[in-house]
Amino acid sequence: MTEIIARETSPSIRTGSRVTLHFSLILPGGEEIDTTRRGSPATFVVGDGSLLPGFEAVLLGKTGGFADQITLSPEAAFGEHNPANVQLIERRRFEEVSEPIEPGLIVSFQAPDGELPGVVQSVYDDTIKVDFNHPLSGKSIIFDVAVLSVESPED
Repeated sequence: MTEIIARETSPSIRTGSRVTLHFSLILPGGEEIDTTRRGSPATFVVGDGSLLPGFEAVLLGKTGGFADQITLSPEAAFGEHNPANVQLIERRRFEEVSEPIEPGLIVSFQAPDGELPGVVQSVYDDTIKVDFNHPLSGKSIIFDVAVLSVESPED
């Protein structure tokens, strides 16, 4: 008589799954811009907003033990660079900034849904050009991921 022993398998990742993983975000030239690999792994629930939808989409259907490097287009990562998010702002709106206003300075403005950070690009006599795009917008990102465990959502 043959005995069949069921092996426990990791559930597939789907919306509501609790996922523990290590990841690195790498620019195509090799520069690592974020990682969990030198510390504790990240744990999140798919769909809770912790990861960008493009990163979550890569994980859907995968199981514990999945590991790969996936190149994400700008649209799937931090979005395309939007020229409308680069604005000229009157210099008087910077009167309370204590640091010298120069290119590269990160400034923050109050927006209806919280703070809106931007990076000073150029300084003119009466205005300052500020880029409110995410610093990684317009860039492809290599998502180096290793899924450590997956817990099914409560049904």
